[in-house]
Amino acid sequence: MKVFKNNLLKFALDSLNDKDLNKIEDYISGSNIYLFTNLNPFKLALLLEKGKIKTIAKTGDKAAMDITVPEGNTGQPPGPIISLLNSAGLPTRIQSGSVWISKDTFVAKKGDVINERVSGVLAKLGIKAVELGLSMRAVLDNGLMIPGDALNIDLEETKNNLITSYNEAFALSLEIAYPTSENTVILLQTAHQKAFILSLNAAIPNQTNIADLIKKAHTEMLSLKSLAEKSS
Repeated sequence: MKVFKNNLLKFALDSLNDKDLNKIEDYISGSNIYLFTNLNPFKLALLLEKGKIKTIAKTGDKAAMDITVPEGNTGQPPGPIISLLNSAGLPTRIQSGSVWISKDTFVAKKGDVINERVSGVLAKLGIKAVELGLSMRAVLDNGLMIPGDALNIDLEETKNNLITSYNEAFALSLEIAYPTSENTVILLQTAHQKAFILSLNAAIPNQTNIADLIKKAHTEMLSLKSLAEKSS
């Protein structure tokens, strides 16, 4: 982990005249920390994301998530807090000597700049709406420049997508009878079932269907007998 002055780093990169390293220059602005690691970029991004901590927002901070102030008892006695809550659009009522928020109220969406009124309310209620930690601006991996946004993976969504894709592929392999190590048993069972039904319908006797053929013939015989008796 290193910190460099932007101008000094740009000068060094220009001096190296390396086409891959020069890609970094597009991201050199503001304050940066440079990490040198052999970790997979996506794994590194996940580690940094897990290392972030939530804290109380200050005026001008950006919301790290959608913020909804929940309904319930604030634990605060009636007083200036009522005006503070109302100024941020929160409906209030007084109950049992405390100020209550009357209903769940949305106050900011992810990425919104938190204004003074909302930050005051969140601080008063102890709601942590911003995250502190390192965010990936970009990664240079074997000559490939990956923007930070492309490294943000929703693990649960990715897992669900993989499960869905697997299930769809498995169903397709059964539909077109494409054998794999995962579906061979089911394909054989399906083929056996279809062959068995075909042998019954075509009245082709074998060791596995002879009893069913006899039962079928007996049932058909009884049905014909019943029809004959009704017509006579």
